[in-house]
Amino acid sequence: MTHVVAVDVGGTSVKAALVARDLSPVRTLREPTQRVDGSVDVAHIADLIGRLAADTAVVGVGVAVPGIVDDTTGHVHTAVNLGWLDLPLQSRLGAMTGLPLLVQHDVRTGGLAEFTVGAATGVPDAVFVPIGTGIAAAFQVDGRPLVAGGFAGEIGHLVVDPGGVPCNCGQVGCLETLAAAPAVARRYTERTGSPATAADVAALLSKGDPDATAVWDDAVRALGAALAIATTLTGPEVIVLGGGLAEAGDALTDPVRDDLHARLTFQRKPRVVRAALGQDAGRAGAALLGWRAADAS
Repeated sequence: MTHVVAVDVGGTSVKAALVARDLSPVRTLREPTQRVDGSVDVAHIADLIGRLAADTAVVGVGVAVPGIVDDTTGHVHTAVNLGWLDLPLQSRLGAMTGLPLLVQHDVRTGGLAEFTVGAATGVPDAVFVPIGTGIAAAFQVDGRPLVAGGFAGEIGHLVVDPGGVPCNCGQVGCLETLAAAPAVARRYTERTGSPATAADVAALLSKGDPDATAVWDDAVRALGAALAIATTLTGPEVIVLGGGLAEAGDALTDPVRDDLHARLTFQRKPRVVRAALGQDAGRAGAALLGWRAADAS
């Protein structure tokens, strides 16, 4: 039986899995990210792949990484959290492992999974928006991914509150300053003086906590404003919300849908749904990349 290796590279850990054709994991590895002179060590990633491939027939590898990544070439323009700049990751890892290998942006990798086997299966026009530490988007238009050399999809840096707080990107009032998980936690703590996580804030909604409700409503309105722009530009049939904040389920998807639809006039009104694959989207997408690499070799 043949397998592929799926790799998800993060700033604190690297997750890798040996994956069967049905996308089920056969074996998994997770290790702390290793760095050399501040940059994530590519040789360590190659070593993980090699260990998973040692005792079985591996025919391809898919690698998901954050940053500005050109999915057509697997070239990482920049990945600040990984310390990478102008890195030909796909060609370098391919040479180190000797395996057919594809590299893609981690959010577009998750989107590939949701568009192929998840909540937007078979939908030619769709958006995947994971909401976690940051917010980005994967767009599929007419059945094709929107990549733009790796620069497409930075929805978290649409300005939705021009009078708001500074964002790490250098702008003011970006979507991430209101709706990313750290922003939800920070804003609740600022209102109440009580430390809380975004998950805590979501849990307090059912108890009618007024501060949690106010912070959540601000996040919902910010998401509605950003998604209205995305809808006007790309015309999706389905918007898939993922990431940690989407664990709130209907408490997120329903008000975001209502706010978004209220903003639209002539535009197609997309369904807003929760991601089907949850935390497995990245692994499934990277595995799909691995099978694509194998099929192309």
